[in-house]
This record gives sequence, C-alpha cells and structure tokens, in this order.
Amino acid sequence: MDQILNFLSGGFLHLTWWQVALVTLVITHITIIGVTVFLHRSQAHRGLDLHPAVMHFFRFWLWLTTGMVTKEWVAIHRKHHAKVEREGDPHSPVVFGLGKVFFRGAELYRLEANNPETLKRFGHGTPDDWMERNVYTKHSLLGVLIMLGIDLALFGVLGLTVWAVQMAWIPFWAAGVVNGVGHAFGYRNFASPDTSTNVSPWGIIIGGEELHNNHHAYGTSAKFSTKWYEFDLGWAYIKVLSALGLATVKKRAPKLKLEPANQAADVNASTLQGVITHRYEILARYGDIVRHAVSEELAKLKHTQETESNSNWLSLKRCRIWLSRSEEVLEPEQLAEVDSVLAQNQSLSTLVQMRRDLARVWESSSASSEQLLADLQAWCQRAQQSGNESLEQFAYRLRRYAA
Repeated sequence: MDQILNFLSGGFLHLTWWQVALVTLVITHITIIGVTVFLHRSQAHRGLDLHPAVMHFFRFWLWLTTGMVTKEWVAIHRKHHAKVEREGDPHSPVVFGLGKVFFRGAELYRLEANNPETLKRFGHGTPDDWMERNVYTKHSLLGVLIMLGIDLALFGVLGLTVWAVQMAWIPFWAAGVVNGVGHAFGYRNFASPDTSTNVSPWGIIIGGEELHNNHHAYGTSAKFSTKWYEFDLGWAYIKVLSALGLATVKKRAPKLKLEPANQAADVNASTLQGVITHRYEILARYGDIVRHAVSEELAKLKHTQETESNSNWLSLKRCRIWLSRSEEVLEPEQLAEVDSVLAQNQSLSTLVQMRRDLARVWESSSASSEQLLADLQAWCQRAQQSGNESLEQFAYRLRRYAA
C-alpha cells in the first residue's frame, strides 16, 4: 500500500513541484514549435521543407500532445487566409466576435474539421502515408490518451494536471490568442486587407506566432519577423535545423529596396514591381498620413464652439480608426458613417480617394503592365500637384521603390 501511495504522489520521477512545472513548460514548448514550424510554416504555407525524420517526429509529437490531424489543421488555416474576415472564415473575430473566438476557438476548429468540402479543397499536399491514414487520423484520440498514461506514470496524480495543461495549451494560445487577440489588439506593420495585428514584437511564448500581422502580409514567408526589433523564436529553430541540414527555407518576405533619392526621377517598370511587392507596407505608410490629417482636423474642430462643429468632431472621432483601415473589413454602418464624414471634409475625402486609386494599381487583374505603369505615373503626378505636403513627400518616396 505504501508503494502504491508513494507512486501516486510522485510517479516514477518524484520531482518537486517546480521541476514538474519546468518539465511541463518544456513539453508544451516543443508542441508550440511543432505547430509553428511543421503545421504552419512548412505544411500550410510551404515556406520551408523539413527532413522526413524531423517531419515525422512533429507528426508523432502532435498526435501525442494535441490529437490534431495534419490535414484538418492545414485545411482550416488555409481557408482562414482565403476567406479572411469574410463569411466562410473559420475563426474570424469579425465574423464570430472576439469573445467566441477567444473562449470557444477550439470548438470552431472542430466544427470546421467536420466539413468535408474544406478538407477536400484546402487540405491537399499533406502527409498521406500508412501511419497517417491508419494511426494519426483514424485514432487521433489514442495519442492523447497514451499521453495521459505517460504523464500519470511519470508524475503520479499530478500528471493529470500536467496533461490538462498540455491539452489546453494549443486551444488557448493558438485558437484563442493568435486567432482572437491577433485580430483585435496590437500593432500593424502592414496594412493587409484584414484586421491582423502583431500581439507582441517578441515572438517567444508562441514561437513567433505573436507576429501575426507580418504573417498575413507575407503568408508564405518562413520568417515572421520583419523589423530589426522583432524576434521570431520559430525562425531561430529553423536556422538551427537548416544548419544541421534538416530544413530548407524556400520563401522569405522580400526586403524593401529603395533607389537613392537622386535616381528616383521617373516611375518605371522596376518602380511598379516594387510598389506591387511592398503594397501593404506602402498602405501602412499612407495610413500614417491619414491618421495625422485626422488628428489635425480634430484639433481644429475641438476649438470651435458651434454646435454643428462639435457634432462633426464627434463623428470624426468615431471614424478615426475606420478611416485608416481597409474598407473590406468595415461593417456597412461604419462605411456609411465614414462616407458621411468625408462628405463634410474635402481634404480627408481627397486623401481617402487617392488611397483607393493607388490600391487599384495592384488590385486590377485585367490591365496590362503598360496600363498599370501609366496609372502609377498619373497617380504620382496628381499627388505631387495636390498641394498637400505629406502627399507630395509620399509620392516622391514612392518613386524610389524598386523590384
């Protein structure tokens, strides 16, 4: 009896509570790396190739610690990018609300995993060997039950807590924080046509997934950090695997290239390609101009005592965030209020219209390269003749972009 009680109290290892906590953090961290490096960057977006041994280790580990099926995860994530912030997005806070995605993200995942059309359309190219068909997919719950037995054997009754943490780790951090908070709070380096944000510039806890806006701007890039002050731990592991010959990086976000100021007189084919390649960075810079103009207009209206001006100030204040966002993610009532504000302010209306015209340069799918180049040249000319100093400087910088 004493031996049984002794085993239940500490399992085979008999670790202290802080040692158990440390082991749990290591175990869950390996799971995070499996999700971000294998499932996300390698399988879903093909940003890198992994050695078969590394790939199978992650498949086995994720089977044990999460029960997730590779094809299901990949298909759901690809659909998220294809339908982002629109009807059909499996886990968008814009569609479902932040609360539901944060607290019930795992449930949304399970519902979409049962959609055969999603798996057929978006799940192509994932592992389909004997182990995948007969073990990992067919018996997806078996792995987590084996993990429960392992935890109980190693840690005793405390192993049940370790197992519960393991089971909640990915649903909380991936389904909740990344899919929820990563589309609601944080900063944006790129004005991608969605609400994605960088939750933190230091991607450590979730292996780099914190840099969610960077990822949405360049979805196939194996590296998520883009600024000098950002850190992507997942990329650090990829570099180690690459040095060992266990990974091959296929795609990275393009580096911004600007021609010297004295060589940027004309808009040419290289300029056009540079503008198209870095369109989300360009729109983010343009958003800064809009925000600055809105702040100046609010300051003017705030010192005006007329009732009508106060009303205009309140309307503009409500719209200040919407004015710098992509129109694709705004609700109809938000768009209506934006249009009402712009109708009362010619300078802001001009800025917003110029942004729409610039976006057409890369949104057009039928225009020839010659037509797109002519459109970009005409846009820069209009901007430089607008009388708006910020817009003139923006157009001058735009001429410096290169492929």
